[in-house]
Amino acid sequence: MFVHKMTERVWQLPAVHWNRRLFDALIPLPDGTSYNAYYIKGSEKRVLIDAVEPALEQGFLEALAGMPAVDYIISNHAEQDHSGTLPKLLERYPGARILATPKAKPMLVNLLHLPEGAIQTVEDGETLSLGDVTLEFLHMPWVHWPETMATYLREEKILFSCDFFGSHLATSSLYVPDEWQAYEAAKRYYAEIMMPFARHIRKHLERLAGYDISVIAPSHGPAYNRPAFILDAYREWVLGEPKNIALIPYVTMHGSTEIMAHRLADSLVAKGVNAQLFDLASMDIGKLAIAMVDAGSIILGVPTVETSPHPYGVFGAVLINALRPKAKYFSIFGSYLWGTKAVNTIQSLVTNLSAQFIEPVYVRGLPRKEDLEALDRMAEQIAQGHRAAGLR
Repeated sequence: MFVHKMTERVWQLPAVHWNRRLFDALIPLPDGTSYNAYYIKGSEKRVLIDAVEPALEQGFLEALAGMPAVDYIISNHAEQDHSGTLPKLLERYPGARILATPKAKPMLVNLLHLPEGAIQTVEDGETLSLGDVTLEFLHMPWVHWPETMATYLREEKILFSCDFFGSHLATSSLYVPDEWQAYEAAKRYYAEIMMPFARHIRKHLERLAGYDISVIAPSHGPAYNRPAFILDAYREWVLGEPKNIALIPYVTMHGSTEIMAHRLADSLVAKGVNAQLFDLASMDIGKLAIAMVDAGSIILGVPTVETSPHPYGVFGAVLINALRPKAKYFSIFGSYLWGTKAVNTIQSLVTNLSAQFIEPVYVRGLPRKEDLEALDRMAEQIAQGHRAAGLR
């Protein structure tokens, strides 16, 4: 494990997981990931900010061997990829105190069985002097858990943001090596993890506007020595209007729903809407999540299995509901034969959406001419809605 010197007082200790391809048994990691910890050497006190994934603890502990003693360990976020090595750190530094938010303390106790006496809580805006430098703790709940915070090093103008502004990107570079690659990785990370909490992130972005930040140092992916790059991206993703894009995630069994998906896409394109198809049975769900950030409409294609929606369609609905995209329109299409509860079931699974629901097109068997014409009418309604909303 290598160590990056950021300033005369600050070092980054990145545990790079080059070959990890799945996170939380759910999220694809096409580019691997990293878990960054940071060491700060003040004139009087030494601090370690965050820890790393337990699977990489050996290299992390070896890298720490070259650092002086640790007085405080700051836990910005209790999730185990950032806290999992805390028990080992307490063994190595028995006199160190863990600093965390009041909501984080019971989480750390329950997740890691840490002794309560080892954890000291810090309030929002509280400061800690390390002698010649000062840390400020900024509570930032729901990015993406309720207990999270960021830590700001005033004199160096560095924001240690943990998951906020992170990216699942394995790299040996301290700072963003390629802004196009970093943008794609950060947008995927935002879509999969942060998008459900956009209204909370909006408030945190407003707060950070009052801080002079020279570097944003997240706990996943490279740091940003041009903070405007990631701040501007987040403002667009959180505050920007959706675009003139219609997503069509679908699954098909014997071809009927696929025929409908392609007819709908062709009709949308003919009416000036950018249509994007996603096969739920084979796609990278991260690609769909990224597309949801900008989508003006989402139309889910789901056939019936016996009388219920196809399981991949249910998964698609649950995913859409969980990520809470800002799409303005939502609908359903698909086919059945002898009976179906698919439409009602899917509708019950997307209650988090604020999108307008368009009358579904659900047909018996192979779609007929009138069924395809109904899809054309759906496409026209979506196109008119996008035009009325000024989506581009």
